[in-house]
Amino acid sequence: MEVVATINGPSKPLPNFAVLKSSHSDPKCKSANTYERLDPKNIHKNLENICRLQPDLAEELLSSVDTPLKTARCEESGKNYLCCDYNRDGDSYRSPWSNTFYPKLDDEEDAPHPSAHLRELETFANKSFDIYRELYYEGGISSVYFWDSEDDDVDASGKIGFAGVVLLKKTVDSNNPKDGGSWDSIHVIEIIPGSGDKATYKVTSTVILDISNSDSLDIYLSGNLTRQTSKELEYKDSASHVSNVGSLVEDIESRLRNLLQEVYFGKTKDILGDIRSLEPLNSKSDEKQKHSELIDNLKGL
Repeated sequence: MEVVATINGPSKPLPNFAVLKSSHSDPKCKSANTYERLDPKNIHKNLENICRLQPDLAEELLSSVDTPLKTARCEESGKNYLCCDYNRDGDSYRSPWSNTFYPKLDDEEDAPHPSAHLRELETFANKSFDIYRELYYEGGISSVYFWDSEDDDVDASGKIGFAGVVLLKKTVDSNNPKDGGSWDSIHVIEIIPGSGDKATYKVTSTVILDISNSDSLDIYLSGNLTRQTSKELEYKDSASHVSNVGSLVEDIESRLRNLLQEVYFGKTKDILGDIRSLEPLNSKSDEKQKHSELIDNLKGL
């Protein structure tokens, strides 16, 4: 028996499935609707197949659909890091620990890197979220990537906005490949300083959860959940932005965990409760008969 919990929704700010599904006659809409109805356990395979069917939409679909994060190893630091579209250049991915692309590029200097001060903030953020990961996940991998979103380079004042992504991944190790699970968190962040000492933080968060069990029931839960958050917070300098982002991510992940617990495990428990009974069928029949007799007797009064 297979039990599948599906929660659909991509996380990239633009474009997203709300845009792709705006017209039912549009090929984009049909592709999005098809994707949402396929088994979420096979995200990569489903996405590749749809891109083969609609090659003209491949770039837009790939940029709007979140998939489980892949890992790579930084040769310079020896640490693992997470890969996504935001640290990719061709087939290479930038390490947040060394600021170097792997596999190495011939034109590394021409590849996209954050400006000098933003790179300092990125390093600080990676160290901070590495502590967060260890406290909350007790293992796993975390990576943070920042990039300049304005013409001017980010400085220590914090008055120049930028964007970034916080990635977290935890995999359950198991001797049996069919028995385990994984949690992937993707938080895409946009920081917009306003007038005075306040800034607007826009966060689009996606959690991808996969749990499988290799026992005779063959049960697995797989799906994703997306939420958007916008909040105005005070800041003193550029480092304050990292602190504010950390607080937001902590709060968002707590809320998403509660939602996932309700949707994944709560609904699955209800379904199993409806289709499985601990009492013998004879007992239920006797109970129904007694109930009917009681109603008939009450009607005769």
